[in-house]
Amino acid sequence: MHPLKLSIATCDYDHFRDFRFGLVNAEGIQQNWLTLGHHEIFARFTFNREFDVSELSFAKFMAQVTRDEPDIIGLPVICSRLFRFGSFYVNKKSGIKTVSDLKGKRIGSPEWAHSAAVYMRGWMHNDCGVKLQDVHWYQAGTDAPGRIEKVELNLPEGVRLTRKDDTSLSDMLVSGEIDCAIIGRPPACFKAGHPDIVRLFPNFLEMEEDYFDKTGIWSIMHMMTIKRSILDQNPWVARNLYNAFLESKDRALERLIDPSISRYPVPWGSTYARRMRDKFDGDMFPFGIEPNRKTFEQMLLYTYQQGIAHKHVTPEDIFPAGIMTKIVV
Repeated sequence: MHPLKLSIATCDYDHFRDFRFGLVNAEGIQQNWLTLGHHEIFARFTFNREFDVSELSFAKFMAQVTRDEPDIIGLPVICSRLFRFGSFYVNKKSGIKTVSDLKGKRIGSPEWAHSAAVYMRGWMHNDCGVKLQDVHWYQAGTDAPGRIEKVELNLPEGVRLTRKDDTSLSDMLVSGEIDCAIIGRPPACFKAGHPDIVRLFPNFLEMEEDYFDKTGIWSIMHMMTIKRSILDQNPWVARNLYNAFLESKDRALERLIDPSISRYPVPWGSTYARRMRDKFDGDMFPFGIEPNRKTFEQMLLYTYQQGIAHKHVTPEDIFPAGIMTKIVV
């Protein structure tokens, strides 16, 4: 049998490296791997389905996989995961000192279906008493105007969202047009050292460690998806891809914790990595459904509450049936 040819689009991740370079293989599959920026990948896959297997924002995935008769489904393979308490940037002149001070304020994000913002809006709404309806929300490009929403929304009743196509969140934050921005990467004004723009939570690292210790949730930003038509014709593909991604990731983590050689130009890098391995019970970047169940369930709830997902589903609803079946010899 000839191998099935699949196009795969992702960013340049070390944990995908061995699969991408052919050091790990997915049985029966010949991949054509495209390494692109994530904004380009998301737009091209969301609008045109240009790839067979694609990295996708978790929030944008939820909008598409919960449609009636969706044409994509997920793989429980994590591309990018980051805690996000460091993603709140405020103008000091707004007088915001705590999360409670955000009630009644103007907050921007690059898109409503922006995974970093989804997590933090959900935290505010469910844990902090700052409801979605308590804020005037804005959408604009981070550092340049013109960014658009890539998926359809059904905003909850009472939620105010204003879209700005002639300015950026960075400029709006400096001018005071918004009081706060929730952004996955620092805006230009913060990177430039503007004296009025600061992180709301300068102790975000301690907050994030404490949050994980209390909840066991390790937030997921991007994950892998595949066209359903591929699995309809070749149901074996999902597990074979998963196995290859998993082996590639496990090899990357072994490199990271190896104390015998400095593979990465970071002082004490392997020592810190081993500490993180122990903190995360042996796997600091788990794939699969069960190790990520709490995190999946949280995002499925948050995207439904925020009018991104069309219905409230379970983790088993967004992945191929039986993909995590244990094989015992």
